[in-house]
Amino acid sequence: MTLPSLSPRSILPFFLGAWFFPGALPSQVKLEEKPLVIPTYLVGKPDPNPRFYEGRAYQGAQGRIYPYPMLDRLTDRKVPRAYKAVFLENEFVKLCVLPELGGRLFSALDKTDGYDFIYRQHVIKPGLIGMLGAWISGGIEWNFPHHHRATTFLPMEFALRENPDGSKTIWLGETEFRHRMRWVLGITLFPGRSYFQVTVRIFNRTPWVHSFLYWANAAVHANGQYQVIFPPSVQYTVYHAKNDYCSWPVARQVYRGVDYTRGVDVSWWKNHPRPGSFFVLGCREDFFAGYDHGKEAGICSFADHTLAPGKKLWEWGPSPQGSLWDTKVLTDRDGPYAELMAGAFSDNQPDYSWIQPCETKQVRQYWYPLRGIGGVKKANLQAAANLEVRRGRKKRTAFLGFDTTSSYKGARVLLKAGRAALLEK
Repeated sequence: MTLPSLSPRSILPFFLGAWFFPGALPSQVKLEEKPLVIPTYLVGKPDPNPRFYEGRAYQGAQGRIYPYPMLDRLTDRKVPRAYKAVFLENEFVKLCVLPELGGRLFSALDKTDGYDFIYRQHVIKPGLIGMLGAWISGGIEWNFPHHHRATTFLPMEFALRENPDGSKTIWLGETEFRHRMRWVLGITLFPGRSYFQVTVRIFNRTPWVHSFLYWANAAVHANGQYQVIFPPSVQYTVYHAKNDYCSWPVARQVYRGVDYTRGVDVSWWKNHPRPGSFFVLGCREDFFAGYDHGKEAGICSFADHTLAPGKKLWEWGPSPQGSLWDTKVLTDRDGPYAELMAGAFSDNQPDYSWIQPCETKQVRQYWYPLRGIGGVKKANLQAAANLEVRRGRKKRTAFLGFDTTSSYKGARVLLKAGRAALLEK
């Protein structure tokens, strides 16, 4: 076979999709804090009366409110509001964090193709979903010690740091009021890398054992061509508390009242007749991903699966019920989304983990954009790779795609079948 020569960040049609980063200019990270004006639907003042426990369940656990205030007075009044925004940027990606809204990573842009690999809201429009009521969709929501956490709509402390290796970090932190535990989260962007790192440290400052969950809830723009990709070892997914299961990616069971017995590929957003949750079961790999086949772009999440086994898909789906929420209630014009949740120290909700008195726990998670490789079969911090056998009318062809997270000069592509080399470029 004859293939065109490799060019930076370009695709080789038919057989090889390869995206390299140019490395001509010195790499550096830009960190700045500045106001960001976002149209915002106002929330009324919190209820001045303490609410203790009203008997409601929340994420499979007791929905206790005190000592936090209840924020359940929503309005339809929309005004422009200036938020403190912190931006991290290098030559490949641009991140925006809003400390005033729970430290949410508000947006993540792949500068090489203009793709928002995290769901980008253009309005702050709360719905009554959170533990305290008001909750917004989009971005990445950080959750401890519950999912969704109580303070997801409240301000977090933050500090900005420049590191000796040229990377820069936004540190966010808070003391959780109910159990008096402390946790901090650092979002770091490195020079010459398309991934960003999230370092989570949890401190039990008390003399008592406590239970907790930690989940990062990453939202992505969804449509009829969006697919969620769990690693090849995932054969089954389960519901909350592991009280129901279905095969993956093709479900052949009745799952949460939905009949998939005819065989339905539930990895595609379009194939869900109603909202649903899917947690991986027994995953042995460190990555999972989402990919928009129409835009030829996506996202990869990476973490050590022995510490961070949690991988979950949640979506409203294209049904009328789901569309009401993710195209009307929670946004004005940004459309449907799916949630790709990455959990540490637990693989399910509400399967809480434990932290001992005076114990500290730490985990690192990573995210990076994908482009032009048609999906993912294997990924680490250096690259994501895809290999597919595509059937044509007269013959089958092999498609090999890989996307690196930094520049590699003189890289060599080698595709083998057993000992036979099929392609070397």
